[in-house]
Parts: sequence; structure tokens; C-alpha cells
Amino acid sequence: MKEILIIEDDKKISRIIELQLNHSGFKTVKAFSGREGIEAYNLNPAFALILLDIMLPEVSGYEVLKYIKTQNNHIPVILLTAKDDTSDVVTGFDLGADDYVTKPFNFDELLARIKANIRKSTPESAAKKHLVFKDIKIDLDSFSVKRQSVEIALSRTEFDLFYYLVLNHDLVQSREQILANVWGFDYDGGENIVDVYIKYLRDKIDRDFAEKYIQTIRGRGYVVR
Repeated sequence: MKEILIIEDDKKISRIIELQLNHSGFKTVKAFSGREGIEAYNLNPAFALILLDIMLPEVSGYEVLKYIKTQNNHIPVILLTAKDDTSDVVTGFDLGADDYVTKPFNFDELLARIKANIRKSTPESAAKKHLVFKDIKIDLDSFSVKRQSVEIALSRTEFDLFYYLVLNHDLVQSREQILANVWGFDYDGGENIVDVYIKYLRDKIDRDFAEKYIQTIRGRGYVVR
């Protein structure tokens, strides 16, 4: 049974999420502050997923996110936030968050995103374990990406997006296709998240190299070639 860590200082919300997740077949552990969240993670780094509130006492959700992603870059983290300002969301993604849900949220939506992110974090579901494209090597066993033997550090979502684009190199992928295949069919957030992550990838994959692989096809989408 997969176990989820809930880091949420509102005990009523935390309890509701716990009951719903237990009913859906998940085990849960609760923490009510940033410090407690870090301590709970350290006791069990093998959580299938973490639900993380941004506004936490003692240690902020951003600091908790930064700590967890430093320890395990591939564990999926969904932010629970009452804020809907774009800058708050982008800050979370910059620190490695995989998704977010704005309060008040529909539990069916939250559950769908939880399942989608857990699916994405399971490398065994991928058809290929290793992929080579020109001077790039992608290893799904270690979630590593190298270009000209230089290791490139990617968040889990960045890795999933780049792997998908390389797997489909020379084929233009629309934002809708990317959302469905990388974020999952259950994802119903805005398409602009694709543009944000494409920029992240360009900064890491192409910026320091003469040949640029990630291309924008105006009015159609993105392609690696």
C-alpha cells in the first residue's frame, strides 16, 4: 500500500484529506508544521508522494520543498495553497514542485493528480530505460541526463518532459499532447505550465551549447530535433 505524507497545519483539512486518502487505499502520515514535515520525511524517505502546504509554521513550505528535493529529487510533491498568484506557483516549480492545487479544492481532482504524479514517478512503466539522441544520453534507471558527458540536473517533471520530447524527436508536440502525456489526462490546469517548463529545459539543456535542440513551432507546439 502506497504511503503519502500530508504536511498541512490546518488539522481539519489534514484530517479530511487523510480520511479520503485512506478510503482510496493509501496509507498516510500527517505533519502540522514545516519542522514536523521534515522530521516525518527523514523517518521515511520512501513516501510515494508528499502533499505540502505553502503557508506553514516554523519552517515555510518552500523551505520544506527545497530540503526534500535536495534529498530526493524524484519524489513527487503537490503543493496545497490558498494562494493563486502566479509568482507563488512559479516559486514552487522553481524549487522542484511537481503540481499544485488551490484551496478550496475538489477531492476528486486532488486524487486524480495524486495518482497521475505517482504514475509518472514509476520508471518501470516506461517502455525504454535508456535513450540516446545525438550527444545526449538519458537513463531512466538513474533519472540522469548527460550532454557531451556533462551531467545535467533536472527536476522530475523536467526529466519527464524532456524524455517525452526526445522519445518523439522530430515530431511536433502540441501543448495538449504534452499535458496529456507528461502531466496526465487528469490534469486540468492551464497550458502555460508547458511554456514555463520548456523555458526551464532550454536554460539547462541548450543554453551552454551551440546547437539548440528544443524548438518552438509557432502555432503548433514544441519539438526536439
